[in-house]
Amino acid sequence: MLQLLAKIIFWLRGGSLRLLTIALIILLVWGTISPVGTLIWWANEGVDLLGLRSNSKVLPPSNNTNSTPKSSQLSCYIVFLPGVGDFSANQLTPGEEVFLDQIIASHPNCIAVSDVFPYSANNESLGGKRVLAPLWNFADRAQGWLAVTNVIIKIRNLWRFAISADPRYGPIYNQGIATAVIERMEAQQPIPKGTKQPLQLILVGTSGGVQVALGAADYLNRRLNTEITVISLGGVFAGTNGFIASDRVYHLHGERDWVENIGAIVFPSRWRWSVASPFNQARIQNHYAVQSSGPHTHDGDEGYFGQAMVNSKGVTYVDLTLQDVNKLPIWSERK
Repeated sequence: MLQLLAKIIFWLRGGSLRLLTIALIILLVWGTISPVGTLIWWANEGVDLLGLRSNSKVLPPSNNTNSTPKSSQLSCYIVFLPGVGDFSANQLTPGEEVFLDQIIASHPNCIAVSDVFPYSANNESLGGKRVLAPLWNFADRAQGWLAVTNVIIKIRNLWRFAISADPRYGPIYNQGIATAVIERMEAQQPIPKGTKQPLQLILVGTSGGVQVALGAADYLNRRLNTEITVISLGGVFAGTNGFIASDRVYHLHGERDWVENIGAIVFPSRWRWSVASPFNQARIQNHYAVQSSGPHTHDGDEGYFGQAMVNSKGVTYVDLTLQDVNKLPIWSERK
């Protein structure tokens, strides 16, 4: 056994091409089995969505720290869905916390929901009751040169992003995310019932979280009396989900963010000649707007939630993001 292990290690030292080959094989196998968790969730929880089970679920209290209960003046929920590097439902970066705190301070009629994990149909963090939880915990906490293992979390979450955009498994997965959003909204502050005016639901996402937000939008629209706005901060998304259900979709992109261009390349529904796609129909009807957010990169200290200084005046990258989001017409329309 030790001789075999030694041979494998010696072979792996043969160059980066072999390592890349192994990584691609693992990636393909992983992608093949990744929908299984979604199907298991549907088998266990789908009956609730169909109204076939009478007992209701008791919601755990919200673990949000960036918002407080509001009065009857509440008319807006802001749901934040992070990128593919996220590990759990409550793992916000300092910059993301600043962003949500400042948004709520500027719009006191809104409440923030940040404990939705967009890469799990049942909103279960990677460190939860999972078979591979020890692996995810190790990858999340690794330091030094071992920190490179964090890439497996991104690969794992990328497959969930792909499931959300997949026409076969996406409807099941996206219903799970919609259910998680509603549950966490209720846990944070009970959703007003019996009001004639639609509730404002703002889904703010970055990277792959935008695709998940768009995927859930249709099911949220069916289950709630709400007007849905999606705000994409360097989002990567397909052109099928969510554009019909959403009243507006705003896409802010950084001048140095090349990652957000991937969606427009790999998804045919985003191509200009796919005129009948929901994305292009929203674009033609001015329900989809694009604008530059400044010199942002996709993530990191100079990303949309970065706290590095942009200039000598003390303006940070997250400050630029806040300025652009606060200028969107959705806030004035509700006053």
